[in-house]
Amino acid sequence: MKFKTVYKCQSCGQESAKWLGQCPGCGEWNTLAEEVEASGRAKAGERRSLTEFSSGTVKLAESGCLDEARIKTGLSELDRLLGEGLIRGQMVLLAGAPGIGKSTLMMQIAGALAKDKPLLYVTGEESVAQVGSRAARLKVASDNIYLLSETDLSKIAESYRKIKPAFMIIDSIQTVFHPELAGSSGTVGQIRESASELLRMCKPDGTVLFVLGHVTKDGGLAGPKVLEHIVDTVLYFDTERYSFLRMLRAHKNRFGPTDELGIFRMTETGLSPVDDASGYFATASRTADLCGRAYTVAMEGTRPIFTEVQVLVTPTRYPFPQRMATGVDLNRCRILLAAIEKHLGISLESRDVFINLPGGLKVKDPALDLAVCAAVISSAREIPLPHDAVFIGETGILGQISQAAWLSARLKEAGRLGLGSAYIPRPAGGSELQTGALSLIILEELEGLMRRIDTFSRKRSSAAD
Repeated sequence: MKFKTVYKCQSCGQESAKWLGQCPGCGEWNTLAEEVEASGRAKAGERRSLTEFSSGTVKLAESGCLDEARIKTGLSELDRLLGEGLIRGQMVLLAGAPGIGKSTLMMQIAGALAKDKPLLYVTGEESVAQVGSRAARLKVASDNIYLLSETDLSKIAESYRKIKPAFMIIDSIQTVFHPELAGSSGTVGQIRESASELLRMCKPDGTVLFVLGHVTKDGGLAGPKVLEHIVDTVLYFDTERYSFLRMLRAHKNRFGPTDELGIFRMTETGLSPVDDASGYFATASRTADLCGRAYTVAMEGTRPIFTEVQVLVTPTRYPFPQRMATGVDLNRCRILLAAIEKHLGISLESRDVFINLPGGLKVKDPALDLAVCAAVISSAREIPLPHDAVFIGETGILGQISQAAWLSARLKEAGRLGLGSAYIPRPAGGSELQTGALSLIILEELEGLMRRIDTFSRKRSSAAD
């Protein structure tokens, strides 16, 4: 059989006879990768479909539905992220930076899933002894866990057919190679075909398959984009390796939500779920009023997370003032700073502004706008904000404060933590809010926010006198 070299786009699959900087199909840059494939027209039966569980044409009413009990992973945060557990035959792709805890998480899951059913753990990066050492450190011990150190897909398939596991873990997909294909492991063609073969192998048997993947320097999954389309669920560790907490997000989930956030704490005995996230993100003392600190409640899916916004406004030593943001969108912060300068007359052109969400949390919730503005005003004018106040609302470029989604859930979380007052926009349609002991202060524009902050300064001056 003759072989030829082609260049295939990792994003759209467009083929080219030579390497190009930009894909002519989708327009993406530097996505064409070299692949070796058989030349000539394929004979009948040589081409394989992606899946081997096709069906005839049936009516929708006769199609039935999946009504199976969910399989718990033993980690509450992961179960909630997946949609209360796993489904038989589900293929899950877990991606993250090296050393962030992918293998640790998989070993903990293996210990929970293998209590009464066999599990095959395939590693291509470590020896069996190394995996056994990790299991001993995590206190995972089960006679239903089978270890295999192998990268040849044919030998992996042989072990699979021999053991017939209910669960299988591949660590990682970049190390697996298909013996019938040219090219080394980790190339685009090898990753795509190996993942497809694993899918064809596990889906008909209802085997739950976990596939671990590496990420590139830009934070994206290494390998072809089609890999994300093959699997049922794509999970990303959305945090840095040395962060105090580990954030796990679902970028794709056929059997559950994609807007939830799983939070874990790395300990000596593995990843520990963080059920009360609000207790981890308000790191500073809540018994003192501080300049530049405003409390708020962010929403991640249906989960309210109490956190704080820290802002430092300081005179600049550079020709152009610096604008830096950690945990929030920098461009959004620049818009808010421009609105503050325009509508409140606070000059920031000769000052650096640093905005931070502590604890490694990354949020795109627009309801944090009001807290950012309050913290900026507080730091710029050196007026401490109350330690028992929460600021919730979206701020526009015209200085107006708009409605925030899930406002009742946010206020309920703030009341649970013992806060006294909430600065919010006017509820839409005159809807009633369950506030508990919280006192509500309605704000409609930034001028009203600054007047309220000025009253904090006058109260402190009166108390001092």
